[in-house]
Amino acid sequence: MSGMKRREFIAAFGGAVLAWPLAARAQQPATPVVGFLCSGSPIIDASRIASVRKGLRQAGYIEGRNLTIEHRWAEEQYDRLTALATDLAHRPVSVIVAIGTTPAAVAAKAATTTVPTVFVIGGDPIKLGLVASLNRPGENLTGVSFLNRLIVAKQFEMLHEAAPTVEVSGFLVNPSNPFTDIEIGDAQAAARTLGRKLLVVQAATKNEIDAAFTTLVQQRVSSLLVAGDLFLNNHREQIIALAARHAVPVLYPWREATLAGGLMSYGADIQDAFRLGGVYAGKILSGEKPAELPVEQATKVELVINLKTTKALGLDVPLKLLAFADEVIE
Repeated sequence: MSGMKRREFIAAFGGAVLAWPLAARAQQPATPVVGFLCSGSPIIDASRIASVRKGLRQAGYIEGRNLTIEHRWAEEQYDRLTALATDLAHRPVSVIVAIGTTPAAVAAKAATTTVPTVFVIGGDPIKLGLVASLNRPGENLTGVSFLNRLIVAKQFEMLHEAAPTVEVSGFLVNPSNPFTDIEIGDAQAAARTLGRKLLVVQAATKNEIDAAFTTLVQQRVSSLLVAGDLFLNNHREQIIALAARHAVPVLYPWREATLAGGLMSYGADIQDAFRLGGVYAGKILSGEKPAELPVEQATKVELVINLKTTKALGLDVPLKLLAFADEVIE
C-alpha cells in the first residue's frame, strides 16, 4: 500500500470511528411520550391519572426519568374530545391513554388508526365498536373494560333489597353522554323485572342536579340510582347532600361516594382498572402491539354500605345484604 493510499485509509478509518458514536447516538430512541386524553380537568381526573401512572411505574416507566406525558383536558365538555384527540394524534406520541369516559375512547379511535391507544371504559368495547374481538382487538386499540355499564340490573336489585317498599325509582343520567340511551334502556328493563316504575331525570350542570332532585320529590320518587358518568361522579358530594336533605336512598356506582356519606355503592374497582390501563400502556411502550394485547376485563365488583346513612334514612338493611358487602362503614 503506497504512502498516499495508507494515509487515505487511515484518514477514512479514523473518520468512521469518530462518526460511529454520533450515528449510534442519533439512532437511540428518544424518550417516549404518552398522551393522556382526559375528559375532565387536572383536579377532576387526579385520582385516575395517579392510577395510570402507578401502572406505568409497574411497567418500568416513570415520568421525568424515561417517560414524558402530555395532557389534553376536555373540562367535562365531551364535544371537545375529538379535536383534542386529533391534536395528540398529530404529535409524536408513542401511545394515547383515554382517561375518564367512553366518549374519550371513541374520540381517540376516530382520530387515528395508527397511534396505539389504551382505553379504560365501563362498557362493552365490541358493542361500542372499539375493537373487533376481546382476545385479538385487531387494530391500534386495546385496554380495560370494567363492568359498571353491564351491572345496572344488579344495582337495582341491591337498591330494591335496601328499600323494598319503594314503588317508583329514579335514574339520574347525564344527557351529554352519548351512551346515555343505552343505560336508560338497561335501567328500564331492570325496573320492569322488579315490578317498579322508573322515572329518568337528567343533569349536565350543577343547577340541573338541583332541579333533578326537585322533580324526584315532586313525583314522589323514593329511591335513586345514579348512572356511571364522569360528570355525575365529579359532583357526587352535591348529590349526597341533596339525597340527605330529601331523605332519598341512593345507590352509586363509585365506592368514593359511600365513603363520603352516600348510602351504598355497587360497582367496579375503577382505580385498579386505570392502574391496569397504565400497565398496558407500558407494555406497548416496551414493544407489544395493541392488536395482539387482549382487552383486560376488570371483574372485581365491590358493594359498600354506609350504616350511618342507613340509620339516618331509617332503613333496616337486610342481614344478607350486609353479609354480602365487601365493606360496611360504621
